[in-house]
This record gives sequence, C-alpha cells and structure tokens, in this order.
Amino acid sequence: MMILGLTGSIGMGKSTTAKMFADLGVPVNDADAVVHSLYQGEAVGPIEAKFPGATRDGVVDRAELSRQLSENPALFPALEAIVHPLVRGKENDFLKFHRAAGAPLVVLDIPLLFETNAEARVDAVAVVTCDPEIQRERVMKRPGMTEEKFALILSRQVPDQEKRAKADYIIDTSGELDSTRAQVAVIVQTLTSQKGP
Repeated sequence: MMILGLTGSIGMGKSTTAKMFADLGVPVNDADAVVHSLYQGEAVGPIEAKFPGATRDGVVDRAELSRQLSENPALFPALEAIVHPLVRGKENDFLKFHRAAGAPLVVLDIPLLFETNAEARVDAVAVVTCDPEIQRERVMKRPGMTEEKFALILSRQVPDQEKRAKADYIIDTSGELDSTRAQVAVIVQTLTSQKGP
C-alpha cells in the first residue's frame, strides 16, 4: 500500500484537493477532521487541565483556545504534546484498516507534515500550492481572520518554497478546479500503477 502525504500552507487549497483524492476513491485521513473529533472527545480533559477555561459544555472552545495561544504562543508545544499522540493513534488505526482492506493507495492529509517530520511516515509527499496573492485572498475571507492571526499561522509553517523543494509532487491550485482535478488524477494513476513516486 502506497502512503501519500498531502500538505500545504494555510489557504493553499489542501482540503479541496484532499476531497478530489477521495472523489477518485482514495481513502483520505484528514488530520483536521481527526482533531475536530478529538476536540469533542478524548482531548477535552487534557486540554482543560492545561488550558483552564478552554472547554465549554464538554467540548473544546476553539475560539478561547486560540485566544490563549495568541496571548502566549509559548503554550503551542503543550497543546501539541496533548494532540499529536492522539492524532497519530487515529492515523495508525486508519492505516491498519485500509492495509487489511487491500487499498493500493491512501492519503494522509497532514497540515504540518514537514514541521512535525511526518515525511518519515509516508512513501511520497504532495504539496498543494498557489500564488501568494490568491493564498492571502482565500485566508482573509475566513471568519475571524486578522492580519495578525495570519502572520502567526505563517510563522509556524515551513515556507511554501521550502515545501515545494522537498515535494515529490506539486499540485498548483492557482487555476480552475478542473486543472487541480487533472493534477490529482495523474498522481493517483502514477502511484497506483507504478507503486512509487
């Protein structure tokens, strides 16, 4: 089974691209979705213990957690120490299930793939990218996004240029969706027929 790591900086179109892999029948493990479910389950207790007031009604209050992290970015490692092992556990369950099911290819959608050295866990890496102007435009449309928040997020991500240099595949989402779909289809075809990048 080939494991493709999918990553890209904020606003590059990674989630849309991941859905295109899924539409072609490729199982996708979405780290953001996993975190979302953990924030309603296993991660709630440990996060409340470390970040008092960051949960409400038994779920993590993302806005409050984000506020605490913005005020004190030094707390990011404490959050990662709680969340990353839980995410890895879910990822391992996903891989075990699809390996047993005989899937030829799976995608691990990992936002901070290079930042967490996750490339060691995949067979190939696809980086989703677009023009910086398009990226900024997409990100600033998000609810609650500010220039400061955008700058903080970017400061914690490996620069796009560096990601592209390390990638086995680059998916450019600057153009039409059909162009992105075509790029995804070529990668799926390559990885399922040759069993390698």
